[in-house]
Amino acid sequence: MVDEDLPPEPQIADSVLDLIGNTPLVRLRQIGRDLPCTVAMKMETVNPGGSSKDRPALAMIEAAEREGLLGPGGTIVEPTSGNTGVGLAIVAAQRGYRCIFVMTDKVAPEKVALLRAYGAEVVVCPVAVPPHDPTSYYSTAERLTRETPGAFRPNQYANLHNAEAHEHTTGPEIWRQSAGRITHFVAGMGTCGTITGAGRFLKSKNPAVKVIGADPEGSVFSGGSGRPYLVEGIGEDFFPANYDADLYDEVIAVSDEESFLTARRVAREEGILIGGSGGTAVAAALRVARTARPDDLIVVLNPDSGRGYLSRVFDDAWMANYGFTRECDLCVAAVLESRGSMPQLLYVNPTDPVRRAIELMRENGVSQLPVCKNEPPFAAAEVAGAVDELDLMDAAFRDSSVLATPVGSVMGPKLPTIGIGQPLSRVVEMLDAAPALLVLSGGRPHSVLTRSDVLAFLSGHGNG
Repeated sequence: MVDEDLPPEPQIADSVLDLIGNTPLVRLRQIGRDLPCTVAMKMETVNPGGSSKDRPALAMIEAAEREGLLGPGGTIVEPTSGNTGVGLAIVAAQRGYRCIFVMTDKVAPEKVALLRAYGAEVVVCPVAVPPHDPTSYYSTAERLTRETPGAFRPNQYANLHNAEAHEHTTGPEIWRQSAGRITHFVAGMGTCGTITGAGRFLKSKNPAVKVIGADPEGSVFSGGSGRPYLVEGIGEDFFPANYDADLYDEVIAVSDEESFLTARRVAREEGILIGGSGGTAVAAALRVARTARPDDLIVVLNPDSGRGYLSRVFDDAWMANYGFTRECDLCVAAVLESRGSMPQLLYVNPTDPVRRAIELMRENGVSQLPVCKNEPPFAAAEVAGAVDELDLMDAAFRDSSVLATPVGSVMGPKLPTIGIGQPLSRVVEMLDAAPALLVLSGGRPHSVLTRSDVLAFLSGHGNG
């Protein structure tokens, strides 16, 4: 008996590469219920590698094969925050290539484990160094490419096939799925391949479509220096080849805190598990939607799943320790507020002379200072260590010439960290083993908290 509803042939994709693209749009019904317009999400998590990066990964490798840049048995070398690496690893598995990926220590550990699960080799480099530093992930990738026979570096930041992949696939899909009614396209900015490629196609169909970038606060695209931020996969400290300033109608800066809390909200209210960069994009889309017209249709691209961020964005302890959430009313923030007008963060640079650290301690009546690289605002990863007045006194007594030496040569280990919203009970417990704590707020160093601060607060609180 023949079932007339069956197709004439089995519906089987020839390879996993044939499953890349044609990702759906879904309305954000819950978080968009009080908005005047429709907000829909482009679900790039449906790609086989779980992210939008599958598209350019395939396009860049196919182009390299056509151009003779990558041959049989070759090695793909690429610096990546994880998603491009997964896309490249999937293509490599199908084509028989070896993969070496370079990542920063800012990347969640599950992303490193994921790439290794695909058989890739992973090299982890420090994040708090400039691009030209030999230990940076850019420099390390360049060195590995030079040293590895038959190596090809796709270089997603400079490779124009990155944006072309989205111009040929993502943009047309959104246009078709929205029935040509899209009015705003919102996407994160990293390599700028997604926003440039898809945005370029959408504007070619309707120049009135607004292309809006969502950028981590501190990134160069929204006017920052390129630091500091914790969101992974988007934001930069330079302008990549796929960046096209004339194409973007607006770039919205979003803080780590808003990004992460938005990602958690989307997971809990919509049942869609998105990552921190997806939270950045949704946060920007919500800002646009609040002033939109009823007939506007805003499409926000979600680049990947929150499954790669379970140990960070979706870990309550991690969020609390970085000062993104508040666990109770009687918390670190209350102690800091009781101190009055004291500067939020006193610090020295590793290159400052020891004499400068001593003067700063004396002027402000403090006994510990964090040692931070660069200039404020700082990322937690830019804290290199700490100095203590007792240690400096001992060193200066034994050798007065130490006063002119760089702080970095005499500094001790970093102060333990605590989030600004963590409970006072946790503070007391930690200060039992350390003379001071470094308070983090919104993921950034905020101030130093000492035993005397807590005693002063408890004294005043008890009298109140």
